[in-house]
Amino acid sequence: MTNILLEKKGSIAVATINRPKALNALNSQVLEDLNELLDLVNADEEIRALVLTGSGEKAFVAGADIAEMSTLTKVEGEAFGKKGNDVFRKLETLPIPTVAAVNGFALGGGCELSMSCDIRICADTAVFGQPETGLGITPGFGGTQRLARLVGPGMAKQLIYTAKNIKADEALRIGLVNAVYPLEELMPAAEKLAATIAKNAPIAVRACKKAINEGLEAKMDDAVVIEEKLFGSCFETADQKEGMGAFLEKRKHEPYQNK
Repeated sequence: MTNILLEKKGSIAVATINRPKALNALNSQVLEDLNELLDLVNADEEIRALVLTGSGEKAFVAGADIAEMSTLTKVEGEAFGKKGNDVFRKLETLPIPTVAAVNGFALGGGCELSMSCDIRICADTAVFGQPETGLGITPGFGGTQRLARLVGPGMAKQLIYTAKNIKADEALRIGLVNAVYPLEELMPAAEKLAATIAKNAPIAVRACKKAINEGLEAKMDDAVVIEEKLFGSCFETADQKEGMGAFLEKRKHEPYQNK
C-alpha cells in the first residue's frame, strides 16, 4: 500500500490515508490500497476495531482526484463509480467496527468515505460537503444514498443540490457526526473510542453491526428475525459464558477471547 499507513495498537488498528500534498484525494491507486487494507484488517483476528483518518492537519480526504476524472467517458465514469462503491461497500460491511476520525476537509469522496464507517467523529476544523453538482456530476461513491439515510432526505437533498460545504458544528447538529473535538484531541478520542469497543465481546459486537446494517435494509418483521438469529448465535460462545458468569458471580470478566 503506497498511499495508506497501517499501525496496530493492541487490539485496534489505525489506517492513515497518506497523500498530504494532494490533500489525500482519492484516485484509482488509493482505492486499490483501501481494498488491500480491508483485506489485511479482515484477515487479522487480533484487530477488533479500525480507525480511519487522513495525514496532515488540512484534510481527511479532500475528494476524488478531479484531474483523473475530468477526461472520463460515460462508460469509464460508471466504471470508476463502481470501483469506489465496491470498496466503500466493503468498508461498510467489514465485520469489525470502524471509526472515521475526520481531521479536516471531507469533501465529495471524502465525505462518502467517512459515511461508509460506522461512527464519525471530527475535529472542530473539519469541513464536510458533496460539491459534485458544482462540477457537473453527481456524487458517485454512495453519497446520494448514505447521506439521505444518515441525515434524512430533505437535508441530504439540500446539501447535494446546493453543493455547499458545512462546518463541524453543523455536521454535529444534523447528525452527520457523533462528536467534535479540538484537532489535537481528535486521534486520542478516536483511539479511546475504538479501544472501548474492542474491550467488549468481539463476536457480540460483530453480530450487533451485522444486525443493525442488515436490519436497516429490511422490513421490521424481517429485521427482528435477523436480530433473533444473531442473538442466538452468541450463546454457547466462550465469551458469553464468561461475560454472564462474571455478572452472576459479581466479578469483573476476564478479557474476551473472541471465541
